[in-house]
Amino acid sequence: MQEPMPDAAGPAGFGPGGRALMLACKVAAVAGGLVFVALVLMSIVSIVGRKLWSVPVPGDLELMQMGAAVGSSAFFAYCHLVRGDVKVDFFTQHWKASRVAVLDAIGSLLVGLFGALISWRTTVGAISLFGDGETSAILGWPIWLAQALMIPGFVLLAAAGFYMSWHFVGKARTGGLA
Repeated sequence: MQEPMPDAAGPAGFGPGGRALMLACKVAAVAGGLVFVALVLMSIVSIVGRKLWSVPVPGDLELMQMGAAVGSSAFFAYCHLVRGDVKVDFFTQHWKASRVAVLDAIGSLLVGLFGALISWRTTVGAISLFGDGETSAILGWPIWLAQALMIPGFVLLAAAGFYMSWHFVGKARTGGLA
């Protein structure tokens, strides 16, 4: 991967904690990508099996739903760290960098709070599903497991949001230059 880190390396870039968080987010994003590759391969096998031999992969839709939820939850934190979120800067494009950094800090704080909230609620939901013993209809797999596998991605999202908020506060204090 050759994507640039936000604000480049060095004194204006991420510190050691930010670089460690970036590495964890990259690992999670790659793992999420591998989940999607596996889902594509499973879909191909299921479609070909269904068309040629009338033998699809049993529970392919269940696997697709659970896998897509787990895989996609792994991408959010990396996307936020590289500032890949959808951002509308029509009104702020001519503002001073320090003012924009303040807005970015608030936005990142909200992302961090959302990540913490969704982590908490996903954890509560997984515990509830575990207690209920709920399973998928065709395969009989425990649903709590798929939900629990989403939690690390959401925790990383919270960490990324809080880190970027702190990062933008530093930029705002230095006039948008740090």
